[in-house]
Amino acid sequence: MKEPQFFGAKLFGLIAGPLLFFLIQFIQPGDALSAEAWKVIGIALWMIIWWITETAPIPVTALLPIILFPLTGVFTVDEATAPYANKIIFLFMGGFMLGLGMERHNLHKRIALTLIKKTGTNPNGIILGFMLTTAFISMWISNTATTVMMLPIALSITQLLDIDESATKGKRRFALGLMLGIAYAANVGGTATIIGTPPNVAWVGFMNDMIGYEITFARYLMIGLPICCLMLTISYLVITKVMYPSGLKSLSESAEVIDEQLKSLGKISKPEKYVAAIFVLTALTWILRGSINNWLNTDLLNDSVIAVTGGTLMFITPIKLKENKFLLEWEYTRKLPWGILLLFGGGLTLAKAMEKSAIVEFVGESIAGGGELNTILLIAGLTAFMLFMTEIMSNVALTVIFVPVVIGISQTLDMNPVYLTLPVTLAASYAFMMPISTPPNAIVFSSGMIRMKEMIRAGLVLNLIAIALLVLLSQTLLPLVY
Repeated sequence: MKEPQFFGAKLFGLIAGPLLFFLIQFIQPGDALSAEAWKVIGIALWMIIWWITETAPIPVTALLPIILFPLTGVFTVDEATAPYANKIIFLFMGGFMLGLGMERHNLHKRIALTLIKKTGTNPNGIILGFMLTTAFISMWISNTATTVMMLPIALSITQLLDIDESATKGKRRFALGLMLGIAYAANVGGTATIIGTPPNVAWVGFMNDMIGYEITFARYLMIGLPICCLMLTISYLVITKVMYPSGLKSLSESAEVIDEQLKSLGKISKPEKYVAAIFVLTALTWILRGSINNWLNTDLLNDSVIAVTGGTLMFITPIKLKENKFLLEWEYTRKLPWGILLLFGGGLTLAKAMEKSAIVEFVGESIAGGGELNTILLIAGLTAFMLFMTEIMSNVALTVIFVPVVIGISQTLDMNPVYLTLPVTLAASYAFMMPISTPPNAIVFSSGMIRMKEMIRAGLVLNLIAIALLVLLSQTLLPLVY
């Protein structure tokens, strides 16, 4: 999350949010929208101001719809609280539980070290190994947790090589490339699966709730995995070949670090094997869900049921039955990002209110109703707006505000909403320029190996490439899959 950078931000937000809400109710500018719509707009602006200034914790702000919508008569209490129990939220919660099991028994670290070891001692190969590993793990667990795990391993290599300010230019560039590679791979890797990053889950929820369009895990993977691989490849080439090539030939010392870390893990344990089995079983069931439902002649098996089943198995699979020990104990759920789940609920409630009060329809007609628009320019503009805004604002909060509006635009244009909304959603995870843009960026920046101007230079190039790539995606791969 991003810390406000100006003095008195929280005090400003505390006053400005409710004040703007009441001013809008008093003035209600224009006759194009109903009184109910102006109530929703006022509440939305109140939430946006509090999200930007972090007057209250972001998840707490997401609870405002439960208070304000019933008080203003927009929704009943039942209607306002129902989206907080949306099935998509349980999909993400189940995914979090799977990730907790991997972290609890260090399976993710073993996977990481094993994959990195395969890349050898070539400097660019080491960076590639770290990026591939980080991206793969971020597909399944939090990109923040992945970066926190990968950073000490990378720092062990830089310390062994005595890389500091006095090191040669080549070694410093290697360290810079390694740190940027980890951050960017964590951001990009999360886009490969539905559960990889919160904006993806929010998007799936909006598509299901607002237009009844179900996005399955397998169908999303057909888009997410190719675009992830392509963006990851581009990021690697930009870092190692264009922006910061190290020119080094070999770093044989790195193999010692990896071997030492693997040795410290010991042989693969029984709990690790159990976690791996549950993880593989869950992933395969997600991918083969359609075939399984056809075989059983039912449609009861859905992604949320599979996710919660996988998460539940973590708590009921015994390690030592006589000692009452299981893969996960309930105390580990303290690490679950409950705030993100609340944020989804608030976003879904806000989106329902915008739809009910015809705000989404009004915005769509205002942008698209004046005549034909160039589709490519529209997608590029919306994607660029999302990408550069998320450089300074929480990508989850921005997604829950902006995606419903984009759905309205697509409906007005009579376009498949996927063509507009998915590039915009993916752009929320492609913030490469600033340390405050994403947690992975901030974590690697704290290593001291990266200067601000170095991250901005590489990030700006990748931001512009990402916009072009996402526009290309909307015109090629998306029409084939959806």
